[in-house]
Amino acid sequence: MAEATLRTHRLHELVHFGLRITIGVLFIVHSIGKFDTSSKGFFSSVGLPADMAFLIGLLELIGGILLVVGILSRISSSLLAIEMLLVMLYIKKLQSFSGKGGVELDLLVFVILLTVIVLGPGKISLSHVIKKVPRFLQ
Repeated sequence: MAEATLRTHRLHELVHFGLRITIGVLFIVHSIGKFDTSSKGFFSSVGLPADMAFLIGLLELIGGILLVVGILSRISSSLLAIEMLLVMLYIKKLQSFSGKGGVELDLLVFVILLTVIVLGPGKISLSHVIKKVPRFLQ
């Protein structure tokens, strides 16, 4: 029976680190607008309570920071992936793939988050440095 193994070279770890940093920074930057009072109008316009803006902003800010440092990355990626799935289904209603209201970038972010969930934080992370963090919490 053939056995599949992943190659774990330095390049693999750097690419994994790059994905985690990129998606983490994206969520940190994206969260800043949700703490502004003007974002409450958008949430109301799509049928969500205006107070959700602060909670979603907090999720994106803390989740992004956790992804950047590489601790609790599976949990934060899971929560952010659920958020992205809800954005695609509830807010954008899968209207189109590209263009105005398209889900192409949301889908890309969702897939990257799923990749982080499967692979974990990688060797270039705080979880790897600490080494006592259980695998499911990495």
